[in-house]
Amino acid sequence: MLVFVGLIAGIINTLAGGGSNLTLPALMLMGLPADVANATNRLGVLAQSVTGAKDFDRHGQLVRHDLLGILKPTLLGSLLGAVVAAFAPSEWLKPALLFAMVSMALVILIRPNVVAPPLGTPALSMADSPNAKWTLFFAGVYGGFVQAGVGFILIAALAGSLRYDLVKTNAIKMVCTAALTVAALAVFIWQGLVAWLPGLILALGTVVGAKIGVRIAIKASPKGLKWFLFIMTLVASAAALLKD
Repeated sequence: MLVFVGLIAGIINTLAGGGSNLTLPALMLMGLPADVANATNRLGVLAQSVTGAKDFDRHGQLVRHDLLGILKPTLLGSLLGAVVAAFAPSEWLKPALLFAMVSMALVILIRPNVVAPPLGTPALSMADSPNAKWTLFFAGVYGGFVQAGVGFILIAALAGSLRYDLVKTNAIKMVCTAALTVAALAVFIWQGLVAWLPGLILALGTVVGAKIGVRIAIKASPKGLKWFLFIMTLVASAAALLKD
């Protein structure tokens, strides 16, 4: 079950986000407490992110020149979010997750060019878009606290603030996700919250899913990617709303 769920989540997270809405319940069905499931889930996320980033880079879709500037606020936010997750109660996780994903769905519906800029639109650097660092910092805080849905916030920052197309956005998103997951995992391992065996089994599935997701992203049309992203935000929002 974990391998199959990981495979589906790996595809979803590579193309959009919200795959943790599948993997977190799967881990909890195995009897893991919510905080342990939240920490253990990061092993699969890290594996798929590294795999996806390498495959995007192999296809020439990973932009490197501004990567360090993008990673700095993301990492700082992730460390803060992971510390909060390790020590604080999590009653507001569900509202925060729902708000982030519903907001993303509305943006895609009302202003689709924000998250899917027209072909040929030049990307901006971090220096040219000062708001991007705060969006990325927030994405890091949220991703460090709870992984589910962080891909949507990263897409909003990278495509919305920096104007990357969705393929390059997904490539950079995978690097950011890997970086913030490493930071969060360090805190969770320190607190002894990671269940290694189910986490590594889950990671096997997410790696395969990430490879499939990259192939789909490279071949898909920008319009197709935009609609997939929109549908996934709606599905993920519904899942967050209905989850007990």
